[in-house]
Amino acid sequence: SEINQNLKIWDGFFDIGDPNRHSQQFQLNYDVPLDKIPILDFMNVQYTYTSNFDWQRGGDAINEVVQDALGDPDAVVNTIQNANTHSITAAFTMQRLYDKVGLKKRDAKTVQASNANRRDKAGNPAEDTEKPKKKTSGAFNTVIDIVTMVKRINVNYSENNGTVLPGYSQSIGFLGTTKPSLGFVFGSQADIRFEAARNGWLTPFNEFNEQFIQRKNKQLNITATAQPIRDLTIDLLADRQYSSSLQENYEVNGGVYIPQTPNTFGNFNISTMMFATAFSKSDEFESETFENFKDNRIVVANRLFDDNSSPNEGVDEDGFPLRYGKTSQDVLLPSFFAAYTGQDVNRVNLDAFRDIPIPNWNIKYTGLMRLGWFKENFKRFSLSHGYRSAYSINTFQTNLERNQLINEGLPPVNNETQDFLPVDIINNVTLTDQFNPLVRVDFEMKSSLSVLAEVRRDRILSMSFDNNLLTEINGQDYTVGLGYRFKDVKFVTKIGGEKQRLKGDLNLKADVTLRDNVTLIRNLDIDNNQVTSGQNLLSTKFTADYALNKNLNALFFFDYSFSQFAVSTAFPQTSINTGFTIRYNFGN
Repeated sequence: SEINQNLKIWDGFFDIGDPNRHSQQFQLNYDVPLDKIPILDFMNVQYTYTSNFDWQRGGDAINEVVQDALGDPDAVVNTIQNANTHSITAAFTMQRLYDKVGLKKRDAKTVQASNANRRDKAGNPAEDTEKPKKKTSGAFNTVIDIVTMVKRINVNYSENNGTVLPGYSQSIGFLGTTKPSLGFVFGSQADIRFEAARNGWLTPFNEFNEQFIQRKNKQLNITATAQPIRDLTIDLLADRQYSSSLQENYEVNGGVYIPQTPNTFGNFNISTMMFATAFSKSDEFESETFENFKDNRIVVANRLFDDNSSPNEGVDEDGFPLRYGKTSQDVLLPSFFAAYTGQDVNRVNLDAFRDIPIPNWNIKYTGLMRLGWFKENFKRFSLSHGYRSAYSINTFQTNLERNQLINEGLPPVNNETQDFLPVDIINNVTLTDQFNPLVRVDFEMKSSLSVLAEVRRDRILSMSFDNNLLTEINGQDYTVGLGYRFKDVKFVTKIGGEKQRLKGDLNLKADVTLRDNVTLIRNLDIDNNQVTSGQNLLSTKFTADYALNKNLNALFFFDYSFSQFAVSTAFPQTSINTGFTIRYNFGN
């Protein structure tokens, strides 16, 4: 091949070439100076902002297609995207606040009974024989304990946002760029689609089919610790999560950005309270809560009719106002939520999304160990209780049919039911609650006997708006555990032909659990409740652990389970798993 004789060593040395990718990140950390304000120094708050910007060069294949279609050899379709994260962490040391405002207990005071007016038979002042007495403000201190029971509060909030804009025609500079806007480069989520199109920065190639995406994720977690009395600890927790994603194709015509079929979908979860209906009777024959659910529908329908100022078109054959029938998603969701959370249907929030999370709790009490009999007989003794409940929307999605009808100037009405179409399509919502545990007793006696007794309850309620069916799962667990340690158990053996005397602790542990769960399907329109699955499960676990010496350990285990199913098509099952394990540690 012919060699270019005119090429010099420095030719092209400073040519940086075509960029393939550019990324940058910015982070800001800020400690809010609340400690400078004396009354607010019980709060510790930090804020963090992080942003990301990424420019990605378009692939050669797609760029060639775009260049041929537009007749422009310089046309390219790059992709830009950004993201930001806002995080706020706040810790509140409440005892410091109580001390500042004077909410303190009164200490015991010693007083002396006066003998100034007492004399003996000879008329001389009597000797002071009165013992000092302690005067306490018990009632006052009890009130202070209750008022100041919240000791700590922690709040964590984070918000993540991101935008992906494909079809971007501008290149990137050697040191970066300020396009499409300085804010976008530093993570701003302000809408830049229309401005970018007006500036000619988006491809006019009509068959370009990569989607514009905008994501949002919000998460709130609140925890608190309360101690209303000594040895009683209550941990409170509340949370809320929301995530959504907007996706759409687009066209650019004459510098005008034209969205095509924008579609938003996401999910939602928030802590709530179902305690009011947790112990209501609910089986395949009857459920008062489910009947309340059905009765709630007419109330919700009339509330929606009044709130939306809808024209009075009469009522349907079931007595519901037209456009708000008994199977409407907008009617069913608040009716379901009100019934199973025990709220007043006349006041329940009609929106699908809730703003304020309701706290759940864990409770532990160890105060019995302060009593004489417990001190004499137990090493430890505790009582526990816990409750969790959540409301979840597994998936929500933009109702494209509704938007299309509105764009065409038609009323957003379902052709089959004649009800108004909901703004978002929700396939199902779920309410769950767990007593984890309902009650738990855990103690160890000084004789080395340990006992655990526990009761758990759980409930899952899933309402499907596709077929108007409610799936209900109820479960209960009963567990009893026993343990005993034999100290310094001697064992004589011949290992390697040599007689050896071994000594170690023998730990025995046995757990018996009985679980009963059943799955029911309830139909809103037909009185035909069905048991679809469920079982009674009995399981027993036993282990014997013996330390032969500091390096050699032997374990025997025996697991037994028996299942009897709630439906006749499934046969009972029994399983047994047993054996032993020998573990030797070659280390020191």
